[in-house]
Amino acid sequence: MGTRTGAVPPLLLVATITLGASFAPLAVHLSPLLVAAPTCTGTYARTRFTAAVALVAAAAVVVVDRHDGLLHSPLLPIHIGSVLAVSAFVLISRAVHERDLRELAQVRAVAEAAQRVLLRPIPQELGPLQVASMYRAATAHALVGGDLYAASRTGDATRILIGDVRGKGLPAIEDASAVLSAFREAAHQHRTLPELAASLERSVRRHLSELTAIDSEERFITALLIELADEEENVRTVSCGHPPPLLSHHGQVTPLHMARPAPPLGLAGDTPDAFHLDVAAFGCGDTLLLYTDGLAEARNDAGDFFPVLDRAATWAWDCPSRLLQHVGCDVESHAGRDLKDDLALIAVHRPPHSTRSGDAP
Repeated sequence: MGTRTGAVPPLLLVATITLGASFAPLAVHLSPLLVAAPTCTGTYARTRFTAAVALVAAAAVVVVDRHDGLLHSPLLPIHIGSVLAVSAFVLISRAVHERDLRELAQVRAVAEAAQRVLLRPIPQELGPLQVASMYRAATAHALVGGDLYAASRTGDATRILIGDVRGKGLPAIEDASAVLSAFREAAHQHRTLPELAASLERSVRRHLSELTAIDSEERFITALLIELADEEENVRTVSCGHPPPLLSHHGQVTPLHMARPAPPLGLAGDTPDAFHLDVAAFGCGDTLLLYTDGLAEARNDAGDFFPVLDRAATWAWDCPSRLLQHVGCDVESHAGRDLKDDLALIAVHRPPHSTRSGDAP
């Protein structure tokens, strides 16, 4: 509320009480009501303005009590003292509140910066691919939860990771951080996706082994790795217990086939042969939608799950950002704004050759 707008209610209240006292019987003393002005002001205005309103209210007490014939009565200092005492309490409360707001703003700024470092934004263009990402944390005021994603350019190919940590809260964020750090380090070091998946499994095992002494709860991470070479019209995938992505190919939307998914990270094997590599066609004009189970398991008030495949046919698949907007609006209309689980989405589109970045017009 602006300063000028905020000044109207308390001053109007003081004027109303003062004017009302001039018409009230002398036996009715309205000056104690003036304490309401600084009290109300303290709920929204800053300390200095609240103090100014308190002084105006105290001056109005003198005017009202003078009209009531209390100028030389012991009631006048009592009325003034009451207004000033309550005003002082309001001012102290307001000062403490402003200090807490400043500290909260600083804490939130640090938390948001830390969360952005953990979950880095994915560029809208990765090689010839157009990419969009979306993240909605189930925890209020959080930017990151137990879901995770990351992307990396490795030579002439793009590798993308999406995953879902078992559990919620700080332990889930800690596990997500371990997987993301391992992916960013290992994505450039391994020739094939099975080798990369095995490396992630070893990293997750080391991370979880360090936590067993303080937390005996079973922890694991479902994950999906995809690789898209710039000059090959296919997509390579390795699934570790993660929901298969949706593929829009020649206008048909189907789940990408996963012949033999591995167990989630933390429960899988630690050698490349424990991870099956699937290859599917992914040509010009095709789009992939990667998502976590926060999408498929979103429920409405009746307890019905979100019908992903049924709704997928109604989405626009030619633009990644517009696709995610449609998905977000759809799931929100189905389950409401307050999702019960984290939700991560990545859309990857291979545009026609004529619109690829770097192609001649």
